[in-house]
Amino acid sequence: MKSKSSLRESGGASIPHDKPHDKPLVALVGNPNAGKTTLFNALTGSHQKVGNYPGVTVEKVTGTLKLDGMTVDCTDVPGLYSLQAVSEDEHVALKVIEGSLEGTRRPDLLVCVLDATNLERNLYFYRQLVDAGHRILVALTMVDRLRADGGEVDLPRLQNLIGADVVPIVGHREKGITELRDAIARNLESPRPPPSLDEPNANATDVKLASLREDFARIGMSPTHDELKEMLLQPDAELTATLEAYPEIAESLREAREQLKKTSSAATHVATRYQWATVVQRAAIRTVAASKKSRTDKIDAILTHRVFGLIVFVGTMYLVFLSIYRFAQPFMDAIQHGFDFVQQHIRPLLAGVPVLQSLIVDGIIGGVGAMLVFLPQILILFFFIAVLEGSGYLARAAFLMDRLLGWCGLNGRAFIPLLSSFACAIPGIMAARVMPDRNSRLATILVSPLMSCSARLPVYLLLISAFIEPRYGAGWAGFSLFAMHLLGLLVAVPIVWFLNRKVIKGKRLPFLLELPPYQWPKWKDVGLAMYFRAKVFVNVAGTMIVVMSVVIWALSYFPRLSSEAKAQAERTYLASHIGAKQEEVDNEVDQAQLAHSALGTFGKAIEPVFRPAGFDWRITTSILSAFPARENVVPTLGIIFSLEKGDADELKGSTSLRKSLQTATWPDGRPLFTLWTSIGLMVFFALCAQCMATLATVRRETGTWKWPVFMFSYMTGLAYIGAVLVYQIGQLISRG
Repeated sequence: MKSKSSLRESGGASIPHDKPHDKPLVALVGNPNAGKTTLFNALTGSHQKVGNYPGVTVEKVTGTLKLDGMTVDCTDVPGLYSLQAVSEDEHVALKVIEGSLEGTRRPDLLVCVLDATNLERNLYFYRQLVDAGHRILVALTMVDRLRADGGEVDLPRLQNLIGADVVPIVGHREKGITELRDAIARNLESPRPPPSLDEPNANATDVKLASLREDFARIGMSPTHDELKEMLLQPDAELTATLEAYPEIAESLREAREQLKKTSSAATHVATRYQWATVVQRAAIRTVAASKKSRTDKIDAILTHRVFGLIVFVGTMYLVFLSIYRFAQPFMDAIQHGFDFVQQHIRPLLAGVPVLQSLIVDGIIGGVGAMLVFLPQILILFFFIAVLEGSGYLARAAFLMDRLLGWCGLNGRAFIPLLSSFACAIPGIMAARVMPDRNSRLATILVSPLMSCSARLPVYLLLISAFIEPRYGAGWAGFSLFAMHLLGLLVAVPIVWFLNRKVIKGKRLPFLLELPPYQWPKWKDVGLAMYFRAKVFVNVAGTMIVVMSVVIWALSYFPRLSSEAKAQAERTYLASHIGAKQEEVDNEVDQAQLAHSALGTFGKAIEPVFRPAGFDWRITTSILSAFPARENVVPTLGIIFSLEKGDADELKGSTSLRKSLQTATWPDGRPLFTLWTSIGLMVFFALCAQCMATLATVRRETGTWKWPVFMFSYMTGLAYIGAVLVYQIGQLISRG
């Protein structure tokens, strides 16, 4: 339970009175891994919105449910094992159920998702909801798996015992969804009173508690139902002193305390709920076959093995990244050709306005096209992640990672935030709230950005496809991509070890994990996951990348060279390249213009800092452009190197960004990008903290700028040292 002072501080979120709304609100609640998200997707489909609850960083997933003659708002509440919240996620979920979180309202109906294969454990949470006075409808999932394991549900008996409508669901086949929709409509149109379950004083107690919560709301406090019970069973001196100014509330509190004592003590109340859940489970589930070792147990004997499990995990991840190359190339080529086609046909139309031509063709189309060409590979990556998660394998990966993370002070619970960071560090940092204590949460936050997020993926793909795949083939290309993603995890382990011993001084906590049974992934869930990830990616490309592309283009286009400076550049080049073609001369003038621009001037000023890593001012400039967001790197490279190309080459469509990088040179004619330069650049981006949104999220989660500054400093230092070491060692190897 939260302290009484924290309850007073949260008083801005008062308990709402029932008010009419245009649309009823239905909330899906249940234990983790009960099939709640699959059911939510089946009910709402693509009519979903993802955001955050007001004032907190917990993800809010809402949707619209179409019923006969009625439209219903639907929300997917974060998973809970009980109403005794521990983590921040659980506190928010509890307040959403109670309707006491600012910007939310109390749901008109709860759809409690119960796992038929774990009915006893799920019923404890259901019983808490009933005791809190909520109107409930039950969706019973996993009934097909229960039947496969030799069990059968006595549905009429279960409904009678728990006092609510029960709809059996087979989520991956969407069986029972129509019946559930009908049951939701029926319960909204003719609300059933909250069930009363064999405790004669419980209903009177809940009525008293509801009245008391309204009294507390008037003085700026918003305790939940179960927090009130704890306050009554364990009187607090500070609270008692506070309520001296409110004698009528103090009297109500005394009456509620007496009423609650008639029911049971806190310990007895918990025991009673578990006993009730056990009785219901035994009465409603019939065993029709002798139990035997399940298919999941047989598979886990291999996949969670100390040695073989780790080998399978590494092999699976390698195959995922290899497949990204194998399957995505035709789609990438199609997108590249599409943007080339658009550029070729728009450029002549704007020939009379050179500035506008360069802005649209090189700045906007070139910048966005350079990013969107990687959309197929990002979609394939998230396809595999969704499949592995839907099959139940990722929970096993967390179990295996507990052994890897244990010696550095974290447990397998940190795998979920770290895995989320492979998509984006921001949800990974927010997911660190699942960590059981402050120190382990802080350590997880500080290393989450080391995981290679999807914004880094285009940089890896560009450099690997330009300098590794042509020379060594797709096998090594897939391995290189896998290695870049693995690098962050390998670096994170010693970093956490150092943080826990020298900075945060945390300790490892025990790890408990429920392993869901293996199953075929729900393909609708996989498709929705890919759709929403693609939507986020395209939205970024359509807003921030367009803006940054225009900014980078303007910095690289202005100020313009004078006519005399252009003529001098032509004479200088022709003097050392007798007989050079006009396209080559034009390209030299373009390079001189780029070097003269504001972007080139700034890049040249800081080039000496990055020279030890083999980076010239153009690469350095692209690195700097990534500090607001990593998504800017590839568009910046596309703009810089497209501005170096002559119009003749562009019109022929013979030059891509990869070819431009392959042919780029230093002023003395040496290749700019070597194998070691490209690897060093990938290492830099794998380890650096180039994302202002990530730093702002760390600030919000930790409540201070100290930790974002620390994160930025140590990660940038690691990135620089890593890039320099790779390039310098590579140079020694090449000379040897």
